[in-house]
Amino acid sequence: MLFSTRAEYGVRLMVELGRQEDRAPVALSAVAESENLPLSYLEHLVAKLRKAGLVESQRGAHGGYRLGRPAHEIEMLDVVQALEGAISPMECFQPDPEGKVSCSHETDGDHACATKLLWTRVQGGVTRALAGTTLAELVEFSDQHTNVPPAAAVTAA
Repeated sequence: MLFSTRAEYGVRLMVELGRQEDRAPVALSAVAESENLPLSYLEHLVAKLRKAGLVESQRGAHGGYRLGRPAHEIEMLDVVQALEGAISPMECFQPDPEGKVSCSHETDGDHACATKLLWTRVQGGVTRALAGTTLAELVEFSDQHTNVPPAAAVTAA
């Protein structure tokens, strides 16, 4: 299962905002520069994250973006779903809001889809992994394994 650049770049954006959690709002241009990501693409992603309540914006000379809630309360499942939509390992596989799964192949006849069990397990595993990982964990991991300065340091330079 491959996630798109929306998920990759969006998670990187969220980690950078998480690194700045207790500071002033971060300019998106600073995140783009520090993470070497296209600003126009980040603008598109941050709109989806705002709509999901994961980030907040502040206008003005000292404006920018900050987390919508504490990093330890943000699960990666929330981030990925805000950017990618429902987690589906196959095109025929469609989870509904209640967590039940339907398969478009089941309408091909009066029998169950032979692979539905497999894709249900794959979807469950991915969902559990994302739900079991908080933004705070990724920020801590990032801080321990990188020498890249946070976006605020880039803007101060």
